[in-house]
Amino acid sequence: MEIRKVGVIGCGAMGAGITQVVLQGGYDVIVREMNETLLSKGLERVKASFEKLVSKQALTRESAETILKRLSGTVSLEPLADCDLIIEAIFENLEAKMDQFKALDKICKQETVFASNTSSLSITEMAAGTSRKEQFIGMHFFQPAPIMPLVEVVRTISVGPELLKTSLDFVKSLGKVVILAKDQAGFIVNLLFTPFMLDAMRAAANGVASIEDIDRGMKLGLNHPMGPLMLADYIGLDLIFNAGNVMFEEYRESRYAPPPILKKMVTMGYLGLKTKRGFYDWSESKNPRPMDLNG
Repeated sequence: MEIRKVGVIGCGAMGAGITQVVLQGGYDVIVREMNETLLSKGLERVKASFEKLVSKQALTRESAETILKRLSGTVSLEPLADCDLIIEAIFENLEAKMDQFKALDKICKQETVFASNTSSLSITEMAAGTSRKEQFIGMHFFQPAPIMPLVEVVRTISVGPELLKTSLDFVKSLGKVVILAKDQAGFIVNLLFTPFMLDAMRAAANGVASIEDIDRGMKLGLNHPMGPLMLADYIGLDLIFNAGNVMFEEYRESRYAPPPILKKMVTMGYLGLKTKRGFYDWSESKNPRPMDLNG
């Protein structure tokens, strides 16, 4: 099948990034948000990203304006009925995602492919709640989507070779590197990396070393762009907490269980960069300072 028109559900940071990438891939995109306020903010976020590309001379103004003509928005689901592909990018809650797909299933044309951008939730459970189990796939972009080169395509036992080829070709057409994973909690990247971040949190909470030295050691010792605790703040401690719980529920292995320090921080609303406090104080975003975990 040929993909020409793409719907994106959710236009927060992740959804806006995916929208930008798909637009730059040459596709028509319609974005859906819950209300006009969120939709306006989301569309402005996309437009601001293209404005930044123009200011950096990575894109001409004429090209940006032409691309943005292929973008539209809606607060209802009906305008997405004729999309060839719909990518869901709302918050990480299985029930909320399933509700979206069940509603879309009733109105979308028979050929429409559904894809979830979840980082760890079950694609199988989402697909099973619809009438199009063979047309449902995982398409996990990494944040920020316009910059990160990788996309995980996640297949269930119902996905046939035609949909798999269509999905892989679509992701490659966006200029992304694609890796293929079977549907299991965490897929590939989070399956391997989440325990690494959780172990760093345990080490910091147990006083193995300071937050700064743990991050400095992992950054320089493993040649990573940043340490695991700073990265956790960037990702969002609530997302890591939820992902750890999902994987622990599936595998029952202690390495996936979120440590007490993470639960306490999430409970207190210390979620990292987005709340200006996590393992670092982000009051000055360009000069983050390690927090005192005992105070």
